Amino acid sequence: MSNFQVAELPVLPAEQVVPCCPPITSAELSQADAEKMAAMFKALSDPVRLRLFSKVASHEGGEACVCDIQDVGVSQPTVSHHLKKLREAGLLTSERRGTWVYYQVAPSAVAAMSTLLDLRT
Repeated sequence: MSNFQVAELPVLPAEQVVPCCPPITSAELSQADAEKMAAMFKALSDPVRLRLFSKVASHEGGEACVCDIQDVGVSQPTVSHHLKKLREAGLLTSERRGTWVYYQVAPSAVAAMSTLLDLRT
């Protein structure tokens, strides 16, 4: 018998996802915005972290259990370390359910990176 239950997660409406920074072509970044964005890009610059981020982002339902995404060629403690770095950079959110942790992509972080790199101004 399984204790598995499917839960609907709330999704932020597009109007509530607010990027931190204007497009890079519209104005010079402030020191604070530059540091925030650099932390996000730095977190994604590692191939294992980028794969983990991709696995979470593309997982059915918009969230992934750590048990479903840990096959990236490194040990489980290393996976946990990389997921922690992605959370600290604001790219992922997490929720513990029993013994497992479920991860979701932070929509505002993706919107911020997308807006910053948008060259159409």
